[in-house]
Amino acid sequence: MDKPSITITYCVPCDYLPRALWQAAELLRPLAESVAGLTLVPGTGGVYEVALGDTVLFSKAEQGRFPEVDELVKAAFAQLG
Repeated sequence: MDKPSITITYCVPCDYLPRALWQAAELLRPLAESVAGLTLVPGTGGVYEVALGDTVLFSKAEQGRFPEVDELVKAAFAQLG
């Protein structure tokens, strides 16, 4: 089975890049051996979304807030089995 990749889509005009970079590093610490890689995707419109493969782990649009690293790691491990 192929390992999934993490994707963080972030809003460029909102200057969410620093948060995306920080969370990328924090996610790779525990997940590096379980994923194929991590991609940062520039976006607009206030987007901040973290996905593992085709599964959205967190969406700022749905939750109305930014994710905590711990909840992202927990959700990722749940998806990985």
